Amino acid sequence: VPGLYFYDNRVIEIAKQVQPSARGELEITSVNNAYLAMGELNVIKLGTSFTWLDAGTEDSLLESALTVQKLQHEQNHYVGCIEEIAFKKGWIDARQVEKLVLDMKNTKYGQYLKHLLEK
Repeated sequence: VPGLYFYDNRVIEIAKQVQPSARGELEITSVNNAYLAMGELNVIKLGTSFTWLDAGTEDSLLESALTVQKLQHEQNHYVGCIEEIAFKKGWIDARQVEKLVLDMKNTKYGQYLKHLLEK
């Protein structure tokens, strides 16, 4: 199940009990099912703008990276830029972004953040 998961410390013991699936992999769904069985699984559905990329093998990791690279080049927009998200949500202000820009001024990422301030 694609998603962003947050667990308490009990997840360590729960994960130790997980057995490989028919695919021979340890599945996050097994952990989620344990929390569901305890009545402690909380779910928030993600919107349609979210995309799941499989990165469980070397090939799928490379394919995912190339997909992200293509999206970023085509849309001129960084995927998952936490500083941009924080700035747009008001969690950090322009002064804080300016400091980040100074720290990364010689990188494409720093230039991207600088462009955010110019919008």
